[in-house]
Amino acid sequence: MNSGALLVNAAIPLVVLAVAWLTPSLTSPTLPFGVRIPAARADAPVIAEQRKRYRWLVGMAGGALVALNVGLSATTHLVRPGVVPVLILAVFLAAFSRTRVAIAAAKRDEDWYRGLSQGVVTDTSLRTDPEPFPWLWSIPALLIVAGTVMTALVLYPSVPDRLAVHFNASGIPDHFATKSVGSVFFPVFVQAGVTATILVLAWFSFRARPELDPARPADSARRHRRFSVRAVISLLVLAACVDLSMLAGAWPIWHAGQKLSPVLVMLPILVGLALVVGVALRTGQGGSRLPAADGGVPEENTGVVRRDDDRYWRGAGSLYVNRADPALLVQKRSGFGWTFNFGNPRALLLLALIVGLPLALPLIVR
Repeated sequence: MNSGALLVNAAIPLVVLAVAWLTPSLTSPTLPFGVRIPAARADAPVIAEQRKRYRWLVGMAGGALVALNVGLSATTHLVRPGVVPVLILAVFLAAFSRTRVAIAAAKRDEDWYRGLSQGVVTDTSLRTDPEPFPWLWSIPALLIVAGTVMTALVLYPSVPDRLAVHFNASGIPDHFATKSVGSVFFPVFVQAGVTATILVLAWFSFRARPELDPARPADSARRHRRFSVRAVISLLVLAACVDLSMLAGAWPIWHAGQKLSPVLVMLPILVGLALVVGVALRTGQGGSRLPAADGGVPEENTGVVRRDDDRYWRGAGSLYVNRADPALLVQKRSGFGWTFNFGNPRALLLLALIVGLPLALPLIVR
């Protein structure tokens, strides 16, 4: 296997491992491993102990998988691309679920919410005077798609009658198709689909219901505004990076005999993912890592804690199911960004449309 393919085989599992290891740092202190707790319990010894065990397990098991993947990729072709990242995800889910169960058990056994006043709060100004959607940040992705369209139009007459549409890990063509509008413009269709999907998700996420802290509602509303803008901008930049990768992958398709460079294809995506992770670490889920009052005096604590709503989160605390909630998307309880309300039929329809688009794209080249 050449050095470019080896680099890609190592980079993707490392990114997955880094995100898994950093996940506990992204969420609010009152949501350790997706378990809702009172702020007064954020420093409970069981949480620190379980976080340490989680990171040790993910780091050791994930690191061993990455090392094994690099070693086998350098000497054999036994490991197929994508297998090791999936195995790392499996380790992450198992470790996360185990840690979540342990913290939830401590919360239940010690009755952490006993005697506390629970509540929810809203800020109508987030609806009447919302932050403007950062449309300007979508321009780079749209320009790249437009540039790819123009390039495909110019090169179409010179594209060979039989063109490569798939490459192996070393960049060698291994699947071909007859020249047609569908096969030549397939990268453009993928770009347009990815860009449209991210734009739609970004817009719905930007308008998603905020998760405000009833203890300091005004401070958390300010955090939510900055979080939403930064998170959506990072998504729009990621869309441009994905489009650049698609353009790099399209070039050898349009030029017969050229090898695909795995490094050139993966580098923009890796840069985009690094930006998203950087924004997540600096901002925190829901703005939890941002200063509350922009350097001013923090809001006085009302004494009310967030409602214990663990019953609406299923699986490993990653699936939100609440039929009484009209929200399409809500903030994740682990990681960074938003997730669907699987109890809302409209949200399920939106998810079906998003999932169905990439599944339908391969039919274009047939």
